Amino acid sequence: MNPACFVTTDLIKEIDIPQRGILSRTLYDDSTVRVVVFGFSAGHELSAHTVPMPVAIYFLQGEADLTLGADTLAVKAGAFAHMPPYLNHA
Repeated sequence: MNPACFVTTDLIKEIDIPQRGILSRTLYDDSTVRVVVFGFSAGHELSAHTVPMPVAIYFLQGEADLTLGADTLAVKAGAFAHMPPYLNHA
């Protein structure tokens, strides 16, 4: 495989959902993109924050409330969001 490529054949298997809390794992990181997979146990959330780069989120399983700026949306497995740099999100 080309060393400049990253492939996972089953993304959901790249992280174990913790019994309690949040787990994150960086799958890929270079000078142009970082790919991080998160696992959340029921009832846990990532606090509102911003980052200086565009963000894309894909929900693999479960349900969540996704906050993008002033808007909050109920999402579930299969949902996708893209946001510009510095947008407050949670």
